[in-house]
Amino acid sequence: MELSELKKQFEQFLRQKGYKITKSRFDLVDKIAGYGTHFEIEDLVMWVTNQDKSTASRSTIYRTVKLLQEFGAIREVIKLGNRTIYEFIAGKPHHEHLICVRCGKIIEFYREDIEELQDKVCEEYQFTPMHHRLEIFGICSDCNQSAV
Repeated sequence: MELSELKKQFEQFLRQKGYKITKSRFDLVDKIAGYGTHFEIEDLVMWVTNQDKSTASRSTIYRTVKLLQEFGAIREVIKLGNRTIYEFIAGKPHHEHLICVRCGKIIEFYREDIEELQDKVCEEYQFTPMHHRLEIFGICSDCNQSAV
């Protein structure tokens, strides 16, 4: 989906929910889409304010991330200790995550056989899935090699 189309749909979402439609929110959509990696909200706040302090306040960034999450353009992907890591998913194909507990590296992957197995398990239990996420925590190859 093109970013312009996403912003039109986000505007409709905001109108339906009765939220204000502001230039700051749409500027933030551009910035978040351009961030290019997984993020904690506070890291995003620092990145956005370092680029342009007039873009939005810390509270506007937090609120906009939550609205984009409710809208479905951002999802919480990893809970690691007291950290919550998000990603901008609009226009990205479904995928899962490998998370290194030493360095924090996040590796995205997709395996059709895992998806098929999940579907089969849901069918066996007559369970209707709405969404899912798979997080595998371990040690990445770089950290394994540096331990040798």
